[in-house]
Amino acid sequence: MKQYDAHFIFVQNGRDEAWAKTIERMQGEITRIGGKVLDTQDLGKKTFARIQQKKESGTYLTIRFELEAAKVNELRARYALIEEIFRLQILAIDPIVEAKLVKQAAEKKARQEAAAKAAAEAAPVEA
Repeated sequence: MKQYDAHFIFVQNGRDEAWAKTIERMQGEITRIGGKVLDTQDLGKKTFARIQQKKESGTYLTIRFELEAAKVNELRARYALIEEIFRLQILAIDPIVEAKLVKQAAEKKARQEAAAKAAAEAAPVEA
């Protein structure tokens, strides 16, 4: 099974009970066809760069999941029937690129910690 990221844009207001049910519904579609939800990120409401179909903003959601490659088109078809979805993009996760990104993030964090430690040592101590 491969890993995928599904990026959704909804034109409803998030942060309420209906939003929680919408998230559960999106995850349910994945599990219904044999996938496994790994992570869900609610990215909140953002304003579009340009007005899209008379809409000025949308609520963004990203779900990382595992699914057999042959079933991705079936998942897209199921999501196409859901009216609340304004935009959908499903991307395959490349494990090599993902490993590089994790390594780069760890190196950046180590550099930031070293810089903070050096700045703390260089600061004069008041007595």
